[in-house]
Amino acid sequence: MDGFINFMERRFIPIASKIGAQRHLVAIRDSFMVTMPLMILGALAVMINNLSLTIPAFGDFMNGIFGGESWKGFGGSVWNGTFGILSVFIAFLVAYNLANSYGKDGVSTGVVSVACFFTLGAATSGMNSSGLFVALIVAIVVTELFRRLLGNPKLVVKMPDGVPPAVAKSFAALFPAMITISLFGLVAAVIASFGVEDMFASFYAMVQEPFMGLANSYGSALLIAFITPFLWFFGLHGANMIDPFMQAINAPAIEANMAALSAGKTAPYIVNKPFIDSFVNMGGTGVTLGLIIAIYLVGRKHKAFMVVNNLAAAPGVFNINEPLMFGLPLVLNPIMFIPFILTPMVCVTTAYFATKFGLVPPATVMPPWVTPPILGGFLATQSIAGAVLSAVNLAISIVMYVPFVMLSTKQELKREAAQ
Repeated sequence: MDGFINFMERRFIPIASKIGAQRHLVAIRDSFMVTMPLMILGALAVMINNLSLTIPAFGDFMNGIFGGESWKGFGGSVWNGTFGILSVFIAFLVAYNLANSYGKDGVSTGVVSVACFFTLGAATSGMNSSGLFVALIVAIVVTELFRRLLGNPKLVVKMPDGVPPAVAKSFAALFPAMITISLFGLVAAVIASFGVEDMFASFYAMVQEPFMGLANSYGSALLIAFITPFLWFFGLHGANMIDPFMQAINAPAIEANMAALSAGKTAPYIVNKPFIDSFVNMGGTGVTLGLIIAIYLVGRKHKAFMVVNNLAAAPGVFNINEPLMFGLPLVLNPIMFIPFILTPMVCVTTAYFATKFGLVPPATVMPPWVTPPILGGFLATQSIAGAVLSAVNLAISIVMYVPFVMLSTKQELKREAAQ
């Protein structure tokens, strides 16, 4: 085990660290972090609107109060201001964050990115999550082009002394902005010349939807369950590193699920962020709430374990496990390596096939990631079955961690007795 750890530290960790710090991925991750409250609110609003489908009495109650279904206008309006313009937010935020990482004017770059996004036809479609991939591409291309044009002294409009700095700054970006937007207008014209009436719908059908389907497989779910704790074992924030990938499929998958259920159809996507948060990351990466309970059950003889466990218990209920990661620790802990890696993979397996075979409804609502386990499963699926699945996976995690806690406790007590 020591040889494996040393090998990974020499060969793998430097590469993974570079990937985790890659400026484009960091910009995407940080941008989705900003939009997360909006996605949670939008999902909850749609859940309220659709609650009458699962609880008819709720619909009858609301219809009686409002004299009809006008109360559903609340959810529709909130959706319009959240999921309905999600791609517009991303087009601005990714360009803004990426430009700032280069030391360039983030606001100007973000505005130009949004302008280019609409130049491609986002006014007619693509403002919601169906245009998310295009928004990401536009933001990155615009930033890389615009920052280079901004650095060209031949394109700077020099203003006379005494002109306010804000005015001079806007004129400095005038020609770079005009060139960038014009190029995207040319791209839109070329695409239209091939008979493509709606570029966003065509791109969604040809690229985004197949990618989401590929990412919705059991293999991808298993990979997500493996890679996050694997990176964490070496001290790298695994969740942050794969977040850009997860978020790129998350919002479209949730929206597609909600639309399907509203139409009385089967939700098409199993794997999304609420699925992982509610059924796998209970207590945090590694299903560590199960470890906390296992220590209380069989690790009480070790005082140091109990001190850390008592400190980690309250945050663990809200899926925050840094106290365990660095206090127990789990990072570079050879005994805990096996359950820390395997437990999430087992939990994602039970959750995936329970959903696939219809035992549990798909996750269509995105509760805050700090929602306690079991409650999170109920909210994500709007069903008792989701809560039961969370409880089953939590029980599985406890069973898997118990023998390793016993082994670790025995070794630590033996080591202390030898001192």
